[in-house]
Amino acid sequence: MIDKIFRLVFTVLFAIAGLLLIGSIIPLITSFIGEEFLGTGLFGIATTTLLSFLFGGVVFGILGFFIAPFFIKHIWQVTYWLEAKLNKMPVYDVLAGVIGLAIGLIIANLLGSAFLHIPYVGSYVPGLFSLVFGYLGINLLIRKREEFMGLFSSIPALNWHGREKHREKAADNSQYKLLDTSVIIDGRIADICQSGFIEGTLVIPNFVLDELQHIADSSDLLKRNRGRRGLDILNRIQKELGMYVQINDTDFDEIAEVDAKLVKLAQILHGKILTNDYNLNKVAEIQGVTVLNINELSNAVKPVVLPGEEMIVHVVKDGKELGQGVAYLDDGTMIVVEGGKKHMGETIGVLVTSVLQTAAGRMIFAKLKAMERGA
Repeated sequence: MIDKIFRLVFTVLFAIAGLLLIGSIIPLITSFIGEEFLGTGLFGIATTTLLSFLFGGVVFGILGFFIAPFFIKHIWQVTYWLEAKLNKMPVYDVLAGVIGLAIGLIIANLLGSAFLHIPYVGSYVPGLFSLVFGYLGINLLIRKREEFMGLFSSIPALNWHGREKHREKAADNSQYKLLDTSVIIDGRIADICQSGFIEGTLVIPNFVLDELQHIADSSDLLKRNRGRRGLDILNRIQKELGMYVQINDTDFDEIAEVDAKLVKLAQILHGKILTNDYNLNKVAEIQGVTVLNINELSNAVKPVVLPGEEMIVHVVKDGKELGQGVAYLDDGTMIVVEGGKKHMGETIGVLVTSVLQTAAGRMIFAKLKAMERGA
């Protein structure tokens, strides 16, 4: 629609230019042909007007209509180029450039007015000065913006140094962290946010919310409780913990899987994915997306247990192998106790023999302290 309007404007401008051009040379044509041929009075005036309309309006209008797409194409190219350049520039550089341009044009206008009375070239000097001083104003004020604005640092509204620091801090806090469904339902993300270890903006895509709502509306009681827990966790993060949560409406209709959509959105936002899904972790890393895995964080902060240490555990069930008992630490770490089956339901002292680190977590192997004394 905009291209059509531009084309119409070009056509009208060319038609007007044709009218003015032909209208200026019609007297020459009249004097060359002779008034006897064109006639005098109203007939001569009508003939002149008709020639101006036909040769000026129609011919130049048609010419403008056909060459307008060429000009429009290049206008859009220049516009996109300028937009890309301005988007990469900080807002204070843009403001400095505008102020520098205004100062340059004012100086050019003042100097150019002194050359207006010079024959032939006087009318072109102001335009040349505008180009030169406009460019110098933009270039110099952008390069010297800190020194220039330092003159106004005593005025809070113009204290760019303080604003620049605030902008850099805001840029640091603008790191997007996308939450997937599993980490929301898990719930530990709320405790991590409360501890202050998560900074930046938490992004909840709409397709993740839809999946969470679908789970909360499930007919299965367990799934329904998990979905509602996830919604409560989001509400807690946003309202009680004061975290900035942004709901993102971006969707990818050509992608069916929620995990694939999440990875694609993380690539667009240059953000990180918060998850505890092992498969999503690997897929995202392959595609160059940084992943913050809650399970890896949990394993990293578990207390270090070395072989030979003594522990007090409560045996809750039997193990897979004959005579083994299984106990758990407060953080959920499994302890396999050799010979612990006969002490099921009891709290006993054990001696750590080895520690196995797996992708699912940490597993500790131990034996009874009594067995150590017997040995």
